[in-house]
Amino acid sequence: MSREKIDGQLFSYTGPAFHYINEEERHFFAKEPAQFKVSLIGCGMIGMEHMRVATRVGRSAIHGVFDLNERSIKVAKEEFAKITDEDFKVYESLEAACNDPEVDGILICTPNYTHLDVLKVAIKSGKHIFMEKPMATKLEDAYEITKMAKEYGSVLQIGLQYRYKSIYSEAIHEVLERKAVGDVKMINIMEHRIPFLDKVNQWNKFSKYSGGTLVEKCCHYFDLMNLFAQSRPVRVYANGSQSTNFRDFEFKGEKSDILDSAFVTVEYENGVRAGFNLCMFAPMFHEELLVCGDEGRVKAAEIEDFSENARLRTEMEVFCGQNRPSKTSQPSYPKLIEASGHNGATWFEHVAFADQMAGKESDSATVEEGFWSVVVGCAAEESVKTGKIVDVADLLKAKGIDL
Repeated sequence: MSREKIDGQLFSYTGPAFHYINEEERHFFAKEPAQFKVSLIGCGMIGMEHMRVATRVGRSAIHGVFDLNERSIKVAKEEFAKITDEDFKVYESLEAACNDPEVDGILICTPNYTHLDVLKVAIKSGKHIFMEKPMATKLEDAYEITKMAKEYGSVLQIGLQYRYKSIYSEAIHEVLERKAVGDVKMINIMEHRIPFLDKVNQWNKFSKYSGGTLVEKCCHYFDLMNLFAQSRPVRVYANGSQSTNFRDFEFKGEKSDILDSAFVTVEYENGVRAGFNLCMFAPMFHEELLVCGDEGRVKAAEIEDFSENARLRTEMEVFCGQNRPSKTSQPSYPKLIEASGHNGATWFEHVAFADQMAGKESDSATVEEGFWSVVVGCAAEESVKTGKIVDVADLLKAKGIDL
C-alpha cells in the first residue's frame, strides 16, 4: 500500500519509536510541514492534551506557551520534548503570547474563571482563537463573549469536543442526518464516573472558580442535548447534592462546595424533553445516550472501568421497528487517535480548528452553541440551589441579557 493511500494526518506522527531516523531519511513516516503556528495559553492537564494532540495531528505547530505556574511550564517542556524536536518557547507575558507575529492561532486552556479576561487580550490580536469549555462561569460573561464574537472577523471556536467522540458522532449522523428516529421527542444522557481530578490550586473543587459541576463538567452534555433537540431550552429543573466527594476537603482555608450527583430535566421550545443523570463517585467511566423519536430509537454508550473482565468499550444500537433497517455497531477511531485524548474527540477538534483557519466549514461548536450550553448549566445550578423550576427567559432577564 502506498503512503499516499493512507491518511497522512494519522501516519505522519513521528513518535519516540522513530526518533532514530533522520528527517531526510524518512518516507512513510515523513513529517508534513504544519500549515499553522499556534500559541498555547495554559499548560495544565487540558493544555498538555492539546499540545500533544495538535503536534500529532500535525496541521498546527505549538510555537510557544504561556503559564503563570512555573511547575506547569517545567512539565510542559518535558512533555514537549517527548513528542517533537522543535524548540520550546516560553512567552514572558500573555500579551506576548497573543501578539507573536509568527503565530496564526491561539489556544486558551486556562481555568474557567479566567477565560473572559484572557479572551479580552487575545481578541485584540485578530488571530484565530480556540477557547476551552465552558466559555465562561457566569451567564453575564458568556453573553459578553457572544457579543465579542459577533464583531470578530477571525475564528473563535469553543472546545465542546464531545460531539466528536465516536459514539456521539455516529449518533448525530443517525439522528440529525439520516433521520433514523424520525422527529426527536425525548433525549436522555447519563454520565457515571470517578471524582474530579487534581488541578493547579484545586480550582475545580470550588463553584466560584469552575461555575459549578453542572457548568464545568456537564456543559458537554447540555451541548449535545441542545444539538439533538435542535431547539432552545425554556425550562430547567434539577436536584443534586455533594453527597460523597470532597465533603471535608479544604484548600487555603476554603471548603469545597461542588455537586457530585444530580438529575436535570430540560424542556425545549419545540416540545422536546431531555434528562441528564450524573454520578461522580462511580468506579468507572460510563456515558450513555438515548434519543427517542416517533420512528425509532438510538442508544449509544461508552464504558471504561478498572476490572480485568473483558467488555465492549463502545456500542451503538439503532432500532427502527418496521420503519427501516435496524443495526448495532461498535463506533471507534484508530488506536492512535483514541489514545490521544478524550477518546479521539480532541484529535478531530484540532482538525476542525485547522480547517477553519484554512477557510473551510466546520461542524465544531460555535460561540452561540457554547453560550446555550452554559445557559442550561447555570439554570440547573440555580434550580438545585432554589429547589424550583427555572424559567430560562426569566433567568436571562434577571442577568440583564436581552436576546
